[in-house]
Amino acid sequence: MKKIAIDDFKVTGTISLKDIPTALDLEASEKKKAKALNKLREKLSDHQDTMYAHNKYSVLICLQGMDTAGKDSLIREVFKEFNPRGVVVHSFKTPSTLELEHGFLWRHYIRLPERGKYAVFNRTHYENVLVTRVHPVYILGENIPGIDTVDDIKEGFWEKRFEQINNFEKEISENGTIILKFFLHLGKEEQRHRLLRRLNKEKHNWKFSPGDLKERERWDDYQRCYEEAINKTSKPHAPWFIIPSDNKETARVLVAKAILEKVKELKAIQEPQLDDEVKRNIEMYKEILSKPEN
Repeated sequence: MKKIAIDDFKVTGTISLKDIPTALDLEASEKKKAKALNKLREKLSDHQDTMYAHNKYSVLICLQGMDTAGKDSLIREVFKEFNPRGVVVHSFKTPSTLELEHGFLWRHYIRLPERGKYAVFNRTHYENVLVTRVHPVYILGENIPGIDTVDDIKEGFWEKRFEQINNFEKEISENGTIILKFFLHLGKEEQRHRLLRRLNKEKHNWKFSPGDLKERERWDDYQRCYEEAINKTSKPHAPWFIIPSDNKETARVLVAKAILEKVKELKAIQEPQLDDEVKRNIEMYKEILSKPEN
């Protein structure tokens, strides 16, 4: 398999999505990629167990991408070896009535991972500067003071939201949450094939919605909004990675590799040491447990 430097996918300066390829040849068969992914997810699972015992850090994985980018299957395949208690997945859809009674970040705050655990946001707080920016009428449902019509939503409104998102991520990072954000970069032609596949395979028909075609018509608008959001919010403590996703297996390997490499950079995450008294008496405890009970 082709050697990969995962930092090549990390956003550290201004990017233009049209200049970034949506496909990557790993020079490996699907079988080899599956084998590589299996090794990565086993290592991730082991590291999460250690992180759970250490109990000072948590991990927030943010996944964004156009429809059919492969978010659901990536979550299933990358995290399948985890202890179920170690990872929780949250899929953020249209805000509920209760959620709309709070600020836009509230529903994300209350789903942040506990120490020692992972949370995966399948669609994230970035929806609030993506879908709402393409469809600003949705903002009116938030009942924000001073925003009574779409015309009240000026450019400064979005700048403030980017600032609020950056502050949110900085705060949780400083309190021990490792933040890794992945944009699954899908080509428009590949999306067309995937939508057709949903229609051609009866068992996948339920995944298709006519609304998918309406959103596809706004492809360029979404790309522009994604590009600006990534450029304004990729920070050292909360980096974006742009993952070529025309091939789902390749995307899964890249995301798993990125997560593993980045969480292992924190050398402080180690299993806790037994206290001296327990260490001194290990042999005695073994002896006690070795004796059969009457």
